[in-house]
Amino acid sequence: MKPFLIVNPASASGRTGRHFDRIARAVRASIGDFECAFTRARGDGVRLAREALASGGKLVVAVGGDGTASEVIDGLTGETGPRDPEAHFGFIPRGTGGDLCRTLGIDPDVDSAARTLASRDVAVLDLGRLELAGPDGAPVTRHFANVAGFGVSGEVSALVNRGLKLPSGKLSYMLASARALMSWSDQPVRWRVDGGAWKEERITAVSVCNGRYFGGGMKVAPDARMDDGLFDVVLWKAFGMGDFIAKRPMLYDGTHVRLENTRVLRARTLEAEPLEGARVRIDSDGESPGRLPARFTILPGALRIRVGR
Repeated sequence: MKPFLIVNPASASGRTGRHFDRIARAVRASIGDFECAFTRARGDGVRLAREALASGGKLVVAVGGDGTASEVIDGLTGETGPRDPEAHFGFIPRGTGGDLCRTLGIDPDVDSAARTLASRDVAVLDLGRLELAGPDGAPVTRHFANVAGFGVSGEVSALVNRGLKLPSGKLSYMLASARALMSWSDQPVRWRVDGGAWKEERITAVSVCNGRYFGGGMKVAPDARMDDGLFDVVLWKAFGMGDFIAKRPMLYDGTHVRLENTRVLRARTLEAEPLEGARVRIDSDGESPGRLPARFTILPGALRIRVGR
């Protein structure tokens, strides 16, 4: 079957849809003819990826932002690993944050990203599995390639997705972070890793990291690897507006992990529950899929992706 492109025409402030002929020419020059479909609503990427696999697709490409990529990857992934071990994921980044392409080293330039699709170099990477309470409280399961978490980061993602998107992804997330922190109070949760003892505390945010970047370029987990079978879990406490103003550069160069109110640990699973009736919002690859309680599980080697050299 021809390569299959799943395109979010609303990405890049609608420029993806308006200028898709330019993207199509670049892709055709690199890999020849292809099939494609456009998303119209949340969840379409999952459905279209599964349909592409069912039709025998072996290269399924997301054209959009991190959320589009996450949906397509979710559609390619089963309960414990890839639905088709011979199928590859491809990515032409066209989003606000651009964090997944930073982690993967994929050039956001359309021509360069298209050439990557023709590469025979395939990385075998881990994925995260996220079981959570959806917006209506019903159980939901999805997968994430880069970073998921809960706390103020969930509020930030919700603000960006509700329309706080600017031409600069970094600026969008900086403004959303400042706005969220202005009214933020640390939330009570209990959490544990790898089935160990539960810990109860008030947290600013917990980030469960397969990749290194989130929030439009913040290096949340500077030592994370996507092929080591482990999450880097980064926990912040008592991180307020003053910290964000004074220590913002540390978030972008990764040195924030040295701060006293930051902890980093590695784990295969993390479970978390809200306390005192708190409604703790979750973020996953830049999207807002629901809230705690949640369980995060690493799936080693579940993603095969064209990355180029």
